Amino acid sequence: MLSGRIRLLLGARDFVLETGEVVEFDTRVPHTFSNPFPEPAEGLVLFGPQGERMHVRARPQGR
Repeated sequence: MLSGRIRLLLGARDFVLETGEVVEFDTRVPHTFSNPFPEPAEGLVLFGPQGERMHVRARPQGR
């Protein structure tokens, strides 16, 4: 996430991604991105063969 925050529904899991966070997942898993928050959000989306493996969610240092 470049700025703001978004909600990610990934299969049966529900995440809120905030500025500085990343997620990597297999796009064959049903998913939805949405912004139910009052502030705008900006993110960067990349697609590639590496999406076949799941990413471990981690917070940036200093949080």
